Amino acid sequence: MGHKDDTRSPVPVSVLTGFLGAGKTTLLNRLLSDPAMAGTAVIINEFGEIGLDHLLVETADDNIFEMASGCLCCTIRGDLVDTLIRLIERRDTGDVMAFDRVVIETTGLADPAPVLHTLMNHAYLLQRFRLEGVITVVDAYNGPETLDRHAEAVKQVAVADRIVLTKADLLVGVPGENQLFEIVGRLRRLNPAARLLEVQRDVSANRLFNAGLYDPETKSPDVARWLAADAYEVPKRAARGRRRRGSTTHAHDHAGHDHDVNRHDDHIRAFSIANDKPISLWGFELFLELLRSYHGPNLLRVKGIVKLDDDETRPMVIHGVQHVFHPPVRLEAWPDDDHRSRLVFITRDIERQELDKLFQAFTDPVHGGADAFRDDTLSLRRGDRQ
Repeated sequence: MGHKDDTRSPVPVSVLTGFLGAGKTTLLNRLLSDPAMAGTAVIINEFGEIGLDHLLVETADDNIFEMASGCLCCTIRGDLVDTLIRLIERRDTGDVMAFDRVVIETTGLADPAPVLHTLMNHAYLLQRFRLEGVITVVDAYNGPETLDRHAEAVKQVAVADRIVLTKADLLVGVPGENQLFEIVGRLRRLNPAARLLEVQRDVSANRLFNAGLYDPETKSPDVARWLAADAYEVPKRAARGRRRRGSTTHAHDHAGHDHDVNRHDDHIRAFSIANDKPISLWGFELFLELLRSYHGPNLLRVKGIVKLDDDETRPMVIHGVQHVFHPPVRLEAWPDDDHRSRLVFITRDIERQELDKLFQAFTDPVHGGADAFRDDTLSLRRGDRQ
């Protein structure tokens, strides 16, 4: 099948997720009235949930609608790959309006990882689209119980670049304010770097999007903003402070429950590692292969900038979700004065020391090298933990 104009810039894609009842439809309805959404294609599951009556201009075909807001909406029918290819080809031929952004809504019970894997791993989609970010909607009122009971909800938060809090207006008075404070703290511990927004006050297209590696104004990489490695140090300091103060929050959380609260959260770790020594390309490829092979399902999200020994002036940027990694990008220069390798992780049941030690096995000439590589590999195969 021929495709026209494959050399054009890839279209940024944002994935909108959130647990059942969190308020994704409410958020979409707000966004569709935002003038900044003009030139956006929105892929949704069902038209019936979206308030299109006052926005619909004409029917482009049986499942693509052009709207008064300058937005294009279509439903997912069949495979997402087919939907995206059909949409971009119709844009190429002029059969639908020329959109410059795509938003994909997942179902409420969905694990967002398969959608992200599709965007990061499909050869043709990588040419025409680029994953810009994940927007996760969280219900402030019912969110604590949802996070307690559903691992999918925790995962949706962990992979987010933006977290939109809904139903915060229902939390009034002292008990409500305490719950709001606790849910915000909980989200921060699960995902320290995601921008947290409140749906009634903060939400606009401009604040939700542009979460990717490249600055939309300069078209150049903004690694510091995208990586946000400093944010991963905050939870550790906060945790130490709670231990020193002897916080009663944990006891309060467990009161009145017949199951372990935070049972899913307790398995999540958010941390960063840094190393100022260069790593060989083959060594880094082996490091990633070990991560995928032994930890794939538990690597909820990985981002990083890496110093390679073949040319220390041109770092590599990586981005992965579980066992799937986006093709790495080699930058022409370091984006700032920090020339260390920096990797940030959100994991399940993987400790920072384990991955830090594994990375050092490929960079440290004294403690690393073949012996450390062999020992770490054997340790991982046995399932040892530090």
